[in-house]
Amino acid sequence: MLSLCHGAQYFTFPRRSPSGQRLQTRSHRRLGASSARWGGPAASSPQRRGPPGRPRPFRLRAPPRPLPPSLPPPRSLPLPSLSPSFLRPCPAARGSERNGDAAAPPPAPEVARLQQIPDGDNETMIPVLSSKKASELPVDEVASILQANLQNGLKNCEVCHRRAFHGWNEFDISEDEPLWKKYISQFKNPLIMLLLASAVISVLMHQFDDAVSITVAILIVVTVAFVQEYRSEKSLEELSKLVPPECHCVREGRVEHTLARDLVPGDTVCLSVGDRVPADLRLFEAVDLSVDESSLTGETAPCSKSIAPQPAATNGDLTSRSNIAFMGTLVRCGKAKGIVIGTGENSEFGEVFKMMQAEEAPKTPLQKSMDLLGKQLSLYSFGIIGVIMLVGWLQGKHILDMFTIGVSLAVAAIPEGLPIVVTVTLALGVMRMVKKRAIVKKLPIVETLGCCNVICSDKTGTLTKNEMTVTHIFTSDGQHAEVTGVGYNRFGEVMLDGEVIHGYNNPSISKIVEAGCVCNDAVIRNNTLMGKPTEGALIALAMKMGLDGIQEDYVRKAEYPFSSEQKWMAVKCVHRAQQDKPEVCFMKGAYEQVIKYCTSYNCKGQTLPLVQQQREQYQQEKTSMGSAGLRVLALASGPELGQLTFLGLVGIVDPPRTGVKEAVTTLIMSGVAIKMITGDSQETAVAIASRLGLYSKNSQAISGEEIDDLDIQQLSQITPKVAVFYRASPRHKLKIIKSLQNNGAVVAMTGDGVNDAVALKAADIGVAMGQTGTDVCKEAADMILVDDDFQTIMSAIEEGKGIYNNIKNFVRFQLSTSIAALTLISLATLMNFPNPLNAMQILWINIIMDGPPAQSLGVEPVDKDVIQKPPRNLKDSILTKNLIVKILVSSIIIVCGTLFVFWRELRDNVITPRDTTMTFTCFVFFDMFNALSSRSQTKSVFEIGLCSNKMFCYAVLGSIMGQLLVIYFPPLQKVFQTESLSILDLLFLLGLTSSVCIVTEIIKKFERSKEKIQKRGSSSSSTSSFLDV
Repeated sequence: MLSLCHGAQYFTFPRRSPSGQRLQTRSHRRLGASSARWGGPAASSPQRRGPPGRPRPFRLRAPPRPLPPSLPPPRSLPLPSLSPSFLRPCPAARGSERNGDAAAPPPAPEVARLQQIPDGDNETMIPVLSSKKASELPVDEVASILQANLQNGLKNCEVCHRRAFHGWNEFDISEDEPLWKKYISQFKNPLIMLLLASAVISVLMHQFDDAVSITVAILIVVTVAFVQEYRSEKSLEELSKLVPPECHCVREGRVEHTLARDLVPGDTVCLSVGDRVPADLRLFEAVDLSVDESSLTGETAPCSKSIAPQPAATNGDLTSRSNIAFMGTLVRCGKAKGIVIGTGENSEFGEVFKMMQAEEAPKTPLQKSMDLLGKQLSLYSFGIIGVIMLVGWLQGKHILDMFTIGVSLAVAAIPEGLPIVVTVTLALGVMRMVKKRAIVKKLPIVETLGCCNVICSDKTGTLTKNEMTVTHIFTSDGQHAEVTGVGYNRFGEVMLDGEVIHGYNNPSISKIVEAGCVCNDAVIRNNTLMGKPTEGALIALAMKMGLDGIQEDYVRKAEYPFSSEQKWMAVKCVHRAQQDKPEVCFMKGAYEQVIKYCTSYNCKGQTLPLVQQQREQYQQEKTSMGSAGLRVLALASGPELGQLTFLGLVGIVDPPRTGVKEAVTTLIMSGVAIKMITGDSQETAVAIASRLGLYSKNSQAISGEEIDDLDIQQLSQITPKVAVFYRASPRHKLKIIKSLQNNGAVVAMTGDGVNDAVALKAADIGVAMGQTGTDVCKEAADMILVDDDFQTIMSAIEEGKGIYNNIKNFVRFQLSTSIAALTLISLATLMNFPNPLNAMQILWINIIMDGPPAQSLGVEPVDKDVIQKPPRNLKDSILTKNLIVKILVSSIIIVCGTLFVFWRELRDNVITPRDTTMTFTCFVFFDMFNALSSRSQTKSVFEIGLCSNKMFCYAVLGSIMGQLLVIYFPPLQKVFQTESLSILDLLFLLGLTSSVCIVTEIIKKFERSKEKIQKRGSSSSSTSSFLDV
């Protein structure tokens, strides 16, 4: 690339090869948000590089190549417009100055900013404005500098050119540590270093066979550990990519839903409540905009934003720049539009990012407990191994042999890979959840999912389809109209007494449609909704009547946005063709709220005073529509908010999602209570809850107002019997959660709005809606439902229980093998037997224990019956009494069986390779059968299917093939000190070692019979107190 310098500022132009292709020096890995820069030599200059990790620019050694004569000359700008005070220096240029290079002479001002060259031989450099200077300039001047159109946005071809120069809107991160360094780091393990010492000592003592054997074993063990760690890192890395940030951007005159990383300087971005600002924006439209900048400035109070230029004298710090929305901040209130002035590292957040140091993610409670278990087992193992080495030395055994055996035993017996495999199992389980449309952001939630016994769910979009359609209209003068058709399109009719109503045929109906259409932010384009479903239903109603163009007839002067607290939205408009006439207010919202602002009602075009009789009639109609399961909206219009004319009601249907009723029934039967929290009326909420099986004769429903009148303790006493919370706002959710947690419940809470964030954080499992949820909501949540479907919550709970069971299976297998190996060598030493296993054989067992067979247990398919199991206690240890018994039983069988084979082969009192081969193979076969029985803690291997886990089948098959190679392949026979066995020997060993599986299956059968007896005796008394609903 060529770099032109203007004073202390550098402007970089990409260099191209004669073929027209860009020359790029190296690639960068990226994370989150940054602009890329490339560096390269000028045509006649040798290549140089700047500081490590970032290519440095090159000085202009010769005059720039003249432009083709057929093209217009570069457009010049006055020098003040390109002042160095607001153009960001290229970071690579700063690196050049540090290296002591002389600065190039400044070019003419017009060279710093070129017009687009059509033939692609050069590219425009669009300068990046600092937020300080952009806040001082008028919006039009900012747009002029960035060569952007505020209303229509950039053209797609222009976006590509700018991205080619500025790069993606993401941050550069340092290159990963090379794989060879990660591999070498595995040798820093103290146990591996001790084995290396053993190999060195063997060489010094001219025991070259032992040295080679130990070295080969070290390489195998280190490789297995490296692969495990690499898989763990990659799995966690994939998790960080599951929720890419998105935004709404105007390009070529149309609003597009795009990834935030695609933004370039000059783009126009639309912001609304709950959005995370995707880049530094200079605002040019703002309605009641308030932004939370705590992530950038530390200020907890939201900052109000405006569009007016900021005087330079009051523009010192970030908090004073009220017309700038900074990258990474959150929109708490209102909506706005802004032009991108800085992306990636050229944003204010980018400056902070450069100073940030990566923090290691905290370990989950399960990982911590595994670490503690590993440390405790390590202490016990080291103590036992020390005794073994001491006793062996006192018995006259060779000290080097005992040292090597001790270290090898330590490698095999100490479960140092336990936390890593747990992490991999959790991460892989989370990736499986993604296929079920659930994104788990935090690994600890996988553990919590199996403990959840209460789910507090929104109604709209979660329990229902969120496909809003107006089906009924009630006018303020008593007319009832039915609406046909479904979906966001114009297919359907409005029928009144058998007559089709279209346009302005019926003034009472058309006024309702007019209010619902004008007081609306939704847009339907190509039968696709952009906006809220409720508003989309009103637009679709207008389309059916041919009145959808009515939005364009009004100019909005003011807006009162909808909020969950006030439950209404209003706009103040003036007719585009009659702007000299007074402004008109339109309002829509919950009937109880809208009617408070009404003083009159519309009666066939006349405005009459609103008396108590009319109010009672409207209340009855609203109750009747709600009881039918309709969502009821009231509409009004008038000159002022306090002087509105009531127009009527519309009934909107939102049918329950398919399969939700079955999911609710399954969860309730398994001990999970379901609570519906909705802003709808009592009639609508109870009707939907009854249809889904959430509400029965013994259930209760309370309103948000009633919740306000109760303290936490009082609410805790009644929440077990409450199935529906209606007319509830997000602030009520927090109180509901606290009351349930006071009763010992583990609560999952769903949410989609900005105000839900606090409740989601307070819940044990915060669940955000993937389609309708705001960025704030998604950030606060622990899990995101991609499809907003309640069934996905059940699938996630099922998967969470399955993952926890798989971890228990793996722990059982690894601990039983570790204990068996340690006990076997200990007993043989104390009984003054020769060592039944040599160092290489012990290390091979360790590979099997930590390798594919063990890891395959972590991906065992989820048992479909696991969802029927009651939630476990969050405080329960993974090592339950039942699991410890199974571990000890397996260990005892393995030790006794292996010692029996060793004793049987030693009858001639002479130890031979055959003796150790039989003992070694016996232990390995025991391991395989032990892994088979560990696949489930309750079900028989025949119930779950021998081949249901293909990875397990491949792992066991591979281990057996490896063992056969160790026995029959001559080079490996020398390494492991083995000899060939006969078919009868193998059959004898298979028969003996299968005993561990047979005994375990008998224990499982006994436990299943006992469980059935207990269920029969306590089928009616075992229901959770949370299931009184």
